Amino acid sequence: MPARKKAKSRKYSKAAAKSVEREMRAMKEGKLRSGRSGKKVTGRKQAIAIGLSEARKKGAKAPLPPKKRKKSS
Repeated sequence: MPARKKAKSRKYSKAAAKSVEREMRAMKEGKLRSGRSGKKVTGRKQAIAIGLSEARKKGAKAPLPPKKRKKSS
């Protein structure tokens, strides 16, 4: 019997993935708006960033954005 592989821990939770999926769908439908300016979001990366930001606010497991991470040096 072959040895079982150790499962990798998820970088993002399932809740975070659902949040990103919801925002991507809204972007494709043309309903996703950005922050205070209220402009229509057309970029894929921006939609993902909005989804992850909302997931973080709800307490889902998602790493901090690059600007907020501390450099280890």
